[in-house]
Amino acid sequence: MRLSSRATHPLGWALLALLLFLLPFALLREQSYVTIDDNLDAELSIPYLLTRHQLALDYRAGAVVLPIMNGLPRNALRPGLSITVLLFGLFEPLPAYLVQQALLRVLALLGMYALLRRHVLPAPRARAVAAGLSLAWAVLPFYSMYGLTVLGQPWLLYAFLNLRRGPGRWPDWLLIAAFPFWSMFVFVGPFVVVGIGTLLLSDVVRGRRWSWPVVGGLGLLVGLYLVVEYPLVYSLLVARQFVPHRLEFDLSRLSPQGVGAGLQSAAQYFFMGQYHASRFFHGVALLAGLWAFRRPAGPGQVPRSAIGSVLAVLVGLALFCGFYPQLVGQVQDLVPALRTFNLSRFHFLTPLLWFVLLAWGLQALPYGKVSMALVVMQIGVGLAMNAEWLNNLRELARRPKPTEPNYQAYVAPALFAQVRHAIQQQSGQRPAQYRVACLGLPPAVAQLNGFYTLDSYQNHYPLAYKQAFRPIIAGELAKTPDLQTYFDAWGNRCYLFSAELGKNFRVGAFPERVVQDFDFNAVAFRQLGGRYVLSAARLAQPGRSGLALRHDFSARNAYWHLYLYEVQP
Repeated sequence: MRLSSRATHPLGWALLALLLFLLPFALLREQSYVTIDDNLDAELSIPYLLTRHQLALDYRAGAVVLPIMNGLPRNALRPGLSITVLLFGLFEPLPAYLVQQALLRVLALLGMYALLRRHVLPAPRARAVAAGLSLAWAVLPFYSMYGLTVLGQPWLLYAFLNLRRGPGRWPDWLLIAAFPFWSMFVFVGPFVVVGIGTLLLSDVVRGRRWSWPVVGGLGLLVGLYLVVEYPLVYSLLVARQFVPHRLEFDLSRLSPQGVGAGLQSAAQYFFMGQYHASRFFHGVALLAGLWAFRRPAGPGQVPRSAIGSVLAVLVGLALFCGFYPQLVGQVQDLVPALRTFNLSRFHFLTPLLWFVLLAWGLQALPYGKVSMALVVMQIGVGLAMNAEWLNNLRELARRPKPTEPNYQAYVAPALFAQVRHAIQQQSGQRPAQYRVACLGLPPAVAQLNGFYTLDSYQNHYPLAYKQAFRPIIAGELAKTPDLQTYFDAWGNRCYLFSAELGKNFRVGAFPERVVQDFDFNAVAFRQLGGRYVLSAARLAQPGRSGLALRHDFSARNAYWHLYLYEVQP
């Protein structure tokens, strides 16, 4: 895409605004707030451990990651042929995370701008609108550990639409080839193939010729995903290294049942989206889309039938995702694969569809104050719903939320160094020679600090390990049906549970939490290799749990107050 200096002017302003958006991360550095749930408590430790233990490209059947779950099969984790893993190999976890986020957001802005200017808003007077809309896309809340999975989709659509127009150029093929190396196949790969395939078939139905370049592009995308995702393919389909714990998934037990619950969930998907795939209010896009739909299409504008089709797809996907747990509950016994593969992940495509709808709506408006007002509104929506960015503004203002610690406070390296030193002084052992489990804090925090944990938060691990771990926490699970269902019907969080703490996996130092009765199976813990329990809550009667308090630890600016318990012989 060739751009004159005049054409790049709005894009330059958008890039400058994006740099200002990223400035808080650069200023705060280790004091930056990093999204915790399903991110800092799970995702950051994986590429860190793969690279530090030289296992990123070790796909042997017997390769294991010893710090996780007493030796989690390496092929249960993300592939090594990944830009994300490369960045974590070059930098420490936090710099790698911040560098990746900055790169992804810049690429997101450029990709959306390329898509809009080539295929949606090509008119010269639409440059400012396209640049503003690209900025709105780039500031959306998203999980940067998933790479280009969501915010990189405009590049992929741009390349496929170019192929749809003709044979395409080498950059189009390069974009398609690069996408699998910086995205998550299980979240977006199959669904992109279905989406592009549906577009291809709709062209044929409407009388357009079959596009072989698009077919070739899909083949290239799938082929390279198979190469990148070799660990997953090999472990599940070739070697069948282990039976995954996901075979015990039962989404129908985890979700409310009934038509009302399904409609409420569908409304959430339609108006807000799903948080892993970028949650933001879709009202601006819906307003613009409905405006465009009610007006006759002018020259060069998208026909009403196309706008109606996209709206129908968004409604259909919202209903499908909203009722999915109930639907899959009816057939999962007949088709066990539905337990392990989540078909509702079509919602990863909906953020881009909403922005396409918004762009079509802006196309139907005169390019001026009204269209720019809608763009500014969408930018405001993205910023207002970007909790990571907002929490960093609070950090800069020295008014952080007490329940949302920054990276340094949450990972607390000085505090965990005290624990390692105390254990080494007492036992003469280094972390690789003993195993710990965590209560009231995510095991990923201990893993980032060099500990080897029996517990972990994993999307894919052996069912046999889940069954071996369960006796340790069986007493606590028996106290509350909610936790029992949470573990038995899902179990990604293979944690030490306490009925008194519930699903509070972030027990801060203040106020102090005391667990009065911890029904812990010390014998099963020892049999699995466990020796220490790192607890963020004090146990009132550790002896009844087969544990003895060895020490407690605190550190300035650390979010946690840790209690070290050792299992009694």
